[in-house]
Amino acid sequence: MTTHAPQAAHTVTLPGSLDEAVAALAAMPTAVPVAGGTDLMAAVNSGLLRPAALVGLGRINEIRGWQYQDGAALLGAGLTHARMGRPDFAAPTGDALPVLAALEASLVIAGPGGERREMPIGRLLAGLDMLRPGELIGYVRVPLLHAPQTFLKATGRTGPSRAIASVAVVLDPARRSVRCAVGAVAPMPLRPFDAERWVSSIIDWDGERTLAPDVLAAFGDYVATACIPDPPPAQSALDGTEPGTLPPAVLHLRRTVSTLARRALGRALA
Repeated sequence: MTTHAPQAAHTVTLPGSLDEAVAALAAMPTAVPVAGGTDLMAAVNSGLLRPAALVGLGRINEIRGWQYQDGAALLGAGLTHARMGRPDFAAPTGDALPVLAALEASLVIAGPGGERREMPIGRLLAGLDMLRPGELIGYVRVPLLHAPQTFLKATGRTGPSRAIASVAVVLDPARRSVRCAVGAVAPMPLRPFDAERWVSSIIDWDGERTLAPDVLAAFGDYVATACIPDPPPAQSALDGTEPGTLPPAVLHLRRTVSTLARRALGRALA
């Protein structure tokens, strides 16, 4: 959603296939694709986005389902939350993005002329690779791992709600690695790679794969500090806080992430 125009959308195209949608976007560089529209309409209503044209994806049946393919689950980009359960794919506070990041899913991207290319989701989330003009995400390829996986989140109230922090942990015995992704605390999920490597190196992969409580706590702190670091001295001066200290609300968020990471790893190892 980077296209800004002074007027609301006055052209709406409803393609019937993924390639038709790509062709429509290539023909209208200022157009914005829309599926469910939840986040798009929030941006429009708040005045942050004024698309000159829309390309609706609701009629593209090929991206509304899912299938098993080559040891992975291939999820269509138009697969609805109702069919999946209730994950929230688009928003950074959603449940699905940190899970997909920890699973190291990949994106199947459709381009002009029927071109298809695949990209690790982490590269897009980190901004290391971007969609090219006229491209659309067609599918998400999720590896099917015979490995423990845990997802935990904290919300601001009881009942179903968007997360204020979430943690996904994947144990991968085949690669002797732990993968972790933290959601909702930044614009996109964060991978604390140093914490992953540290805890992976001390797990007895050939034994019971258990860790002492103090090690689990250290992992939680490692993850939380990596994702919510101490402010630089210059920032502390601007905030009027002691050097190296976080505001109470941010410190509470860091403790929340630490607790979630500790508990998620403990459950995965159990």
